Amino acid sequence: MKKFLVSLILLLAILAFGTAGYMAFEGASFLDSLYMTVITITTVGYGEVVPLHAPGKVFTMILILIGAGFVLYLFSEITEAMVEGGLKRIFGRGSMEKKVAGLKNHFIVCGFGRIGRVICQILKENNRSFVVIEKDPVEIQKIDDLGYLALDGEASADEVLLKAGIMTAKGLIAVVTSDADNVYISLTARGLNPNLFIMARSSGDAGAETKLLRAGASKVISPYYIGACRMAQQVVRPTVIDFIDLAVNTTTHELGLRLEELAVSGKAKIANMPLQNTGIRQRYDLIVVAIKRDNGEMLFNPNPQSMVLPGDIMVVLGEQQHIKGLEQEL
Repeated sequence: MKKFLVSLILLLAILAFGTAGYMAFEGASFLDSLYMTVITITTVGYGEVVPLHAPGKVFTMILILIGAGFVLYLFSEITEAMVEGGLKRIFGRGSMEKKVAGLKNHFIVCGFGRIGRVICQILKENNRSFVVIEKDPVEIQKIDDLGYLALDGEASADEVLLKAGIMTAKGLIAVVTSDADNVYISLTARGLNPNLFIMARSSGDAGAETKLLRAGASKVISPYYIGACRMAQQVVRPTVIDFIDLAVNTTTHELGLRLEELAVSGKAKIANMPLQNTGIRQRYDLIVVAIKRDNGEMLFNPNPQSMVLPGDIMVVLGEQQHIKGLEQEL
């Protein structure tokens, strides 16, 4: 835009310079002088409407040298912007859609506002595949600049969700600005994929969570309620909150510890073993904080006799490299 404005100002300056010159040297009217200037700098050459004397001819040659080159440059810039910009959009969108089509077990993030931006950042930090659906061209450009996969369109449209790979996705996160839009997105997504995990943002207004759950959301989150609880907990038990922050934040390494969840596969060596026989503490120096069963049951601070079963999700606390070692075993 800045380049375009500078070019436009220069063009107007050349037109003003040429018009004033013909009016001064040949005594032509404003319209005749402007006409002479335009046909001169564009090298059209329809013919002189004003007889030129020696000073006018010299001025015309100067104007041609100044103006014709600039006009050719301006036309080339416009053509380049139209052609290259169009080609980039066409090939860029095609390449993007091809990459999205190859995704599996990924997440679909609907909306790239303040909340969606943070969600995408955390998904990226944790090496989770995802695609963003956004309809605002400005936000689409920001997504492209960050290197995320993006689709342009309405997140509640069947064709857009299908293009985003909803049939093979692991989950969908609806974080557009209004509850009504999130309800519509949840309803459409649930209709397309009955088994999909859907997490939706709620404004916290009365009845919003109920409507989202009825529409098919698996989990409803109110950022305002969570933010208020977080602020209160920071006042009531600041040390606990600080510890949790350090343990779950992937960008800090003050303690060298991480809280992580690991899935137990059917081929894992520790499957169908009591926790005390797995050797997790001895070999990996990890603390098993909780075990979530396949049926949703949660065992907090499991005792040594608790069985580790295929399909369990273990929440462990320890150093990152030790967590990676256990993850390879599972």
